[in-house]
Amino acid sequence: MTSRGLCRDCFEWSHGFDACPDCGSPRMIRHRELSELAIAHLDCDAFYASVEKRDDPQLVSRPVIVGGSTRGVVSTACYIARIRGVHSAMPMTRALAACPDAVVLRPDMERYAAVGRQIREIMRETAPLVEPLSIDEAFLDLGGTELLHRSCPAETLARLAARIESEIGVSVSIGLSCNKFLAKVASDLNKPRGMSVIGQAEAPARLAPMPVSVIWGVGRQLDRALRRSGISTVGDLQKVPEAELARRYGAIGSRLAACAWGRDDRTVDPSRESISISSETTFQTDLREPELLVPVLWSQCETVSRRLKEASKAGRVVMLKLRTSTFRTVSRRTTLTSPTQLADTLFRAARPLLERETNGRSFRLLGVGVTGLANEDEADLPDLADPSGQRRKRAEQAMDAVRTQQGPAAIIKGRSMSRND
Repeated sequence: MTSRGLCRDCFEWSHGFDACPDCGSPRMIRHRELSELAIAHLDCDAFYASVEKRDDPQLVSRPVIVGGSTRGVVSTACYIARIRGVHSAMPMTRALAACPDAVVLRPDMERYAAVGRQIREIMRETAPLVEPLSIDEAFLDLGGTELLHRSCPAETLARLAARIESEIGVSVSIGLSCNKFLAKVASDLNKPRGMSVIGQAEAPARLAPMPVSVIWGVGRQLDRALRRSGISTVGDLQKVPEAELARRYGAIGSRLAACAWGRDDRTVDPSRESISISSETTFQTDLREPELLVPVLWSQCETVSRRLKEASKAGRVVMLKLRTSTFRTVSRRTTLTSPTQLADTLFRAARPLLERETNGRSFRLLGVGVTGLANEDEADLPDLADPSGQRRKRAEQAMDAVRTQQGPAAIIKGRSMSRND
């Protein structure tokens, strides 16, 4: 018997039709487990570009790239630009060569974050368990919501996608399955405005032809190591016993084996928070002189400090990111004695890291970030080893108060200006 299908436009159920018999929509989704599965991954489609097109209708039919200047990289590209070969993390010079008529826009992270928060609130109104992954994606567990919504999770998710598109003005794609890994894989299968399902029984066969990099946690380095061992697809992984994978790759080997067969015992955890907060900038021309790099470092520390305060968070580990003129990425970090929100403390920790790297090399990018996040009530507590710390904290709080009233440029520290200013 043909499994029932759900129309994603009018939300009616029917048997055996390619198009919805009620509204005529071709956006039907069918699966034998459609009314039973409850774990979902929701991902906004080309989020930054979608927000830009929503806010400027003249961009709707044009290829849009959001990212740095001609020396930066692509943050995201709309689907028109993607058809031309543009993708995230591509150098902007290559992106413009592939799509010379693209409209290039600088990211407006505050605006995107505000839209992301609106979407997250709608998700939380719909699902009791929402685990944010980033500004534009999250896992949802709708188990047990049938009585609340008077529909199965699949229909609730279809209505959620329609609501986000109607109220927020951006589209989303949804993957539905029995666990987080398979839901994440499913959400990428039919973008944009997609809704895909992977059931547990079919998972090994669906996964087998996919590249091994589809597995959560397989980055470039592990991908290369697996390929050197003759493992390039998930199907190749399925042929290797779990004990052998564990012997070769340690703890991650067992995870590879589980995911290869579609197993994942992670739960949707609403308490999961962002693991880092950062800011970076790509220079118009390469910089090597410390007196030019230090003001940029301070500016990035101020941005990270502001984002920490807005998120009511503090960070314990300070990270410095540099990218050389030859595109080599250099990462350095240091751990503080206690979490901080202060730009001054971030700067004091990051500056020695920068000074050790300014040995004549030229850099095209500089970034600062923090991890080891804690709640703001743990931030910048009195320290007997740093008696002037509380004085600096009060000074920065006073500056923040002035900037809140009179704008971010009301007070500028001297260290933010280079010798050419």
